[in-house]
Amino acid sequence: MKNSMRILVTVIALASGLLSGCAVQRGQETMGAYVDDATITTQVKSRFVESKEVDAGAISVETMKGTVMLSGFAKSALEKSTAERIARGVSGVRAVKNEVSVRP
Repeated sequence: MKNSMRILVTVIALASGLLSGCAVQRGQETMGAYVDDATITTQVKSRFVESKEVDAGAISVETMKGTVMLSGFAKSALEKSTAERIARGVSGVRAVKNEVSVRP
């Protein structure tokens, strides 16, 4: 079930990127780079969904040139650090910028 969900999320993200007609986005040099970044974003989000420690709906993920940007809100410092750890564990991630705010 988890693998099929991950595959579905990946297919949807890739299809939306390919069907949008934008071969290059936000300064990226090639369509391949865009697809790689979309795949990374999808994998990070998918792992958030699978995790019981991270609220996938509260943390946004964007990727550009292998750098993952996390933003949104976490319930605790542990959730924030877990989200970063998960993102760093995805293949192709070069760096993670964790801008998640911890709600008081």
